Amino acid sequence: MLTKCDPSWVAVSWNGIDILKAWHRYGWCLPNEGKQYLSPIILPFPIFSLTMSCSALMIQGTTSDAGKTTLVAALCRILHRRGVRVAPFKPQNMALNSAVTVDGGEIGRAQALQALACGLLPHTDFNPVLLKPTTDRKAQVVIHGKVALDLDAKAYHEYKPRAMGAVLESWARLTAAYECVVVEGAGSPAEINLRDRDIANMGFAEAVDCPVIIVADIDRGGVFAHLVGTLELLSPTEQARVKGFVINRFRGDIALLESGLTWLEERTGKPVLGVLPYLHGLMLDAEDAIATATVNGKKAAKLKVIAPAYPRVSNHNDLDPLRLHPEVDFRWIGPGETPPAADLIVLPGSKAVRADIDWLREKGWATAIHKHLRYGGKVVGLCGGYQMLGRMIHDPQGLEGQPGSTPGLGVLDVETTLEAEKQLRNVSGHLSLPGQPAMTGYEIHLGVTRGAGLAQSAVVLADGADDGAISADNQVFATYCHGVFDHPDALTALLAWAGMTETEQVDFAARREADLDRLADSVEAALDWEKMGDLLPKGPGA
Repeated sequence: MLTKCDPSWVAVSWNGIDILKAWHRYGWCLPNEGKQYLSPIILPFPIFSLTMSCSALMIQGTTSDAGKTTLVAALCRILHRRGVRVAPFKPQNMALNSAVTVDGGEIGRAQALQALACGLLPHTDFNPVLLKPTTDRKAQVVIHGKVALDLDAKAYHEYKPRAMGAVLESWARLTAAYECVVVEGAGSPAEINLRDRDIANMGFAEAVDCPVIIVADIDRGGVFAHLVGTLELLSPTEQARVKGFVINRFRGDIALLESGLTWLEERTGKPVLGVLPYLHGLMLDAEDAIATATVNGKKAAKLKVIAPAYPRVSNHNDLDPLRLHPEVDFRWIGPGETPPAADLIVLPGSKAVRADIDWLREKGWATAIHKHLRYGGKVVGLCGGYQMLGRMIHDPQGLEGQPGSTPGLGVLDVETTLEAEKQLRNVSGHLSLPGQPAMTGYEIHLGVTRGAGLAQSAVVLADGADDGAISADNQVFATYCHGVFDHPDALTALLAWAGMTETEQVDFAARREADLDRLADSVEAALDWEKMGDLLPKGPGA
């Protein structure tokens, strides 16, 4: 093992990564009497020189929700269609929307979408570090798909060098296995308070010597200030790494934008690589912000559905098939709104179940749900929402807050105890509804639920195990399975159970694939491929 860490002593690289540079940047070398020695970190790779054959491009944004996720997904689908072996990568993600991987881990939902764009199953290497906030100051840290620990912001800052080790380990495997890796940054590289030991944006790009494109959303305004300001706040080496800009979500006459584009290129010396149009009705899994956009062109709604947008709602994309269904009037109800009358109430997942059920009570939802059930309405509880429907939620270890117990809504005769080992698995089976419709989905939860209320399961899994519960009065359907609305047969059956008959069948998965292709077509047409040069491989299909 290498024991002396002196850049003048030896130059070490691996798959294009300047190892010594990374060690110094992230504090992997600790000072000791004027000499530098390696900190006690076991390197995940051999120390030798190897020329990287894999190309890479990183997409960073001027802000959160600038379009990084969609641009990466589009580039992945474009390359995949050209016959390039491509993979997505996000070094560090902070999101409550997650997915279960083929290797039994957990990653951000966006990376699962990007994997689909590449024609790949989700893998933990696509998102080696996932932060799942539990409070405003604390988050669960998931490393290579598994929960490592819970840390507050200051403690995580100290932990970042170890997290960077996991990032480089995954990066090494991906660059060895694929022809191209398209990388997504997080937030903005210009967040000054986060630049020290950064592993999500320019810190990562500098460590692996990856070119960068910066994307900005023109729809929110101030796009030129966003781009110029972001570039100005970068170091000289980081500025040199930026190969150009992409402007996202433009609508209107492009001719009116031309003078601004010319000014931007002259002001910064960086080319505008493309102006992407605003795509109405695009259906893609949201990273973290709840998608509330109205879906145009709906027929007269046959079913009214509402869901509470509690503070720590997770995997809210479970409800996208309802939001997008042409015959369903679906609304997220925010903290300042009174729950309106509805046919169906859906309680989504939560990363802090006890805190969120306290929020439900505070906002009047507990009363509204019991009234809704008295008048014959239906309720679906998904994961954390399922736990809320029981009599009690116990957290003896303080996994999601202070240790203790919190009363549930008492709708189901069950109790839930949160346990340290997270349940992570992809599942399939059928719903315990007329016709036994097929379902596919995944489980991500800490809780174990027990009680007499489980007499009638909601789902029968392919391995014969039962999941969830249907209440004796047939008004409540509760399950740990995420994605129960995704399968067209399951969606139709659940809507029929809720009172919506003779509905047209909607294939959510087919819609997602179609929208990925629509997005890729739009981005491919909008990018200036001559200006893009060799930033991406052409592929045999180019």
